[in-house]
Amino acid sequence: MNKDEFINEIKNLNIEVTDEKLSKLEEYYNLLIEWNEKINLTAITNKEDVYLKHFYDSLTIIKAYDLNQELNICDVGTGAGFPGIVLKIFFPNLKITLVDALNKRIIFLNEVVNKLDLKDIIAVHTRAEDFAKKHIEEFDIVTSRAVAKLNILNELCVPMVKVEGYFIAMKANIDEELEKSKNSLKKLDCKLEEVISFSLPIENSVRNIVKIKKIKKTKEKYPRKFDKISKNPL
Repeated sequence: MNKDEFINEIKNLNIEVTDEKLSKLEEYYNLLIEWNEKINLTAITNKEDVYLKHFYDSLTIIKAYDLNQELNICDVGTGAGFPGIVLKIFFPNLKITLVDALNKRIIFLNEVVNKLDLKDIIAVHTRAEDFAKKHIEEFDIVTSRAVAKLNILNELCVPMVKVEGYFIAMKANIDEELEKSKNSLKKLDCKLEEVISFSLPIENSVRNIVKIKKIKKTKEKYPRKFDKISKNPL
């Protein structure tokens, strides 16, 4: 996906495009490639692939929720900043918390935030389960892109969502994961509201956005159970 194709496709998502946003995205790409030579951030480095599989793909969360409002969002297992950094560039109104367990990535993310002069965005070095214990019902939206199995993500992410808020998981193929996640949805007093399936432009690879709504307050004792799901720390 070249830059013109990227611009056309995000316009199709009804996302406002400005020269400033495109300039910041370009600087983000350059930092990603520069730092990727020092630490493992992504296996995808070709510019057109990054614009398609990281930048455009991150923005497809707009299919599930209108981001043109003041929202407090947590990006769990953000890695090199997908989708959180990309969302902040295109939706400066968002307040975003990036969570990752690898400190080298957090150092990179802080460099990006500083170089791009991004406001109301922080990067936190911690395991997702440890972060979740301290941030129950704090966020309007919690999201996670290609991190872990859905049943694990539900138990980590849903408690951090405000009542009537959403956990939005960004996935590839998920049929088996959806089936295995049913018990966690029931236990967490949330419901699967929608699965938005589509194909990425150009390469036509499958993508799914899983939209889960929190119905009731998290049970007071629930955070203790995070200790039981540490087999797959994020």
